[in-house]
Amino acid sequence: MKAFQVTDFEKNPTIEHIQTPNPQPDQIRLKIMSCGLNFADILLKNGTYQETPQLPFILGMEVSGVVDALGSNVTNFSIGDRVAVFGGQGGLAEYGCFDVSRCVQLPQKMNFDDAAAFQIAYGTSHLALGYKAQTKPGDTLLVLGASGGVGLTAVQLGKLMGARVVGMARGTEKMEIIKKEGADFVLDSDDPDLVSRLKDLGGIDIVYDAVGGDQFRSAFKSCNPEAQIILIGFASGNLPQLKANHLLVKNVTIHGFYWGGFLQFKPDVVTESLKQLFEWYESGQIKPHISHKFTLDQAQDALDLLKNRKSTGKVVVKINES
Repeated sequence: MKAFQVTDFEKNPTIEHIQTPNPQPDQIRLKIMSCGLNFADILLKNGTYQETPQLPFILGMEVSGVVDALGSNVTNFSIGDRVAVFGGQGGLAEYGCFDVSRCVQLPQKMNFDDAAAFQIAYGTSHLALGYKAQTKPGDTLLVLGASGGVGLTAVQLGKLMGARVVGMARGTEKMEIIKKEGADFVLDSDDPDLVSRLKDLGGIDIVYDAVGGDQFRSAFKSCNPEAQIILIGFASGNLPQLKANHLLVKNVTIHGFYWGGFLQFKPDVVTESLKQLFEWYESGQIKPHISHKFTLDQAQDALDLLKNRKSTGKVVVKINES
């Protein structure tokens, strides 16, 4: 089979022809249809992600596909089932074997591209805004990097939860997309007067930060008393530094958040979250925004697009045709 494999952190991954794997007792094998890319794939490629596998490995954290082989212990899936998986790796290949505990059946109405773009982005925003911050109607939610994969889902879900949503991104095109996804207010991250603009909106109750850097500092200065800041990631490459005593003045709470970690210590929380998200998808209340689709042979182009921040929402690599 063909696979987009990392063999050296100092070089770009390459398409390799390797043996098709067979499932272990507690695994299923998928004929992979689509793979959703994430910023974490870039960190994996560089060897800087917190859960980077040993070399060599196949990129691609989340996939959708059709079950074509079962491990000897698997009883809850059948050949031909349509499945989505957050595997952490292995998605940019024609076939992949994944632990059954990470596999979920797709809703009937969900296509493979949407499924591959769904779990990480929506799962992150749903647990961050609902489980962690307990967002409620009337809260003012600021989403940094609002045009990105997780950012747009935070805009959508924030509106579903009744928040007043402020989206921030760079450039008119991205700002227009954020507005179409439901944001009440949209700001350009290059605006030199961000703090005053945010304060003019009444200040911020919840900050959803997948960016870090200068935007974090502007957001923090705009926080209302008892505001909550959810740290999702640092796409800017700049980890913000904050003096602890500054948190005391406004009684600000900071949440560290990593969706994949819940699979290890509270998997039931993830299961219930995905159940709710699938229901919202089937009822038409949410749908992934996919700006670009590529083939497996174009996987490097897809990564470059993501790295250079030329995409909005999700980027999907189509592996096999239905």
